[in-house]
Amino acid sequence: MVSDTRSRLAGRVEADEVIVGGPVRGKRGRGVTKAAHSTLVFGALEVIAYTDKHGEEMEKAGRLRLALTRQADAISIRNFLHKSVEPGSEVYTDGWKGYSKTAMEDYEHGLHPSDTHALHIHRAFGNLKTWLNGTHHGVDPKYLQSYLDEFAFRFNRRKTPLAGFQTLLGIASNKDPVSLRVLSQPASSG
Repeated sequence: MVSDTRSRLAGRVEADEVIVGGPVRGKRGRGVTKAAHSTLVFGALEVIAYTDKHGEEMEKAGRLRLALTRQADAISIRNFLHKSVEPGSEVYTDGWKGYSKTAMEDYEHGLHPSDTHALHIHRAFGNLKTWLNGTHHGVDPKYLQSYLDEFAFRFNRRKTPLAGFQTLLGIASNKDPVSLRVLSQPASSG
């Protein structure tokens, strides 16, 4: 469900990571990813500013990108941002040390004020987890990237379902068929 010609996110972008999977006894924070059923996921989301009907400046979530990762270090973050976000964009993050000067050198880096908690990206992460657990009752980590791609596709077209269907037909017509053997192999992570 990913177009080979999709454009990168641009403008103001929120970036963060989330752990997908069940709880691990005795582990907290990023230590949870040590479990076989927990996976670290990068996310980036465009934030769109607009004026509402009362003349107030508002923000809403735009397009979303999600990718599996083994770790949230500067190199992994830089690779994810390079694939997902146009250089020169404003990228807002939390204070995690992986968002170092090296990782963020092509972007204008801003930190979220402590009272906002990156509302848009965290709401998308919450929706992702609800969808995975509620609709699918969990997903095996080896197939998770495919589910992340589907979620991002649906999220990015949530206001225009017919356009989403037409886009999916266009993507499918430009892809080669995939064998069951290839489908059964684990997805590679970034």
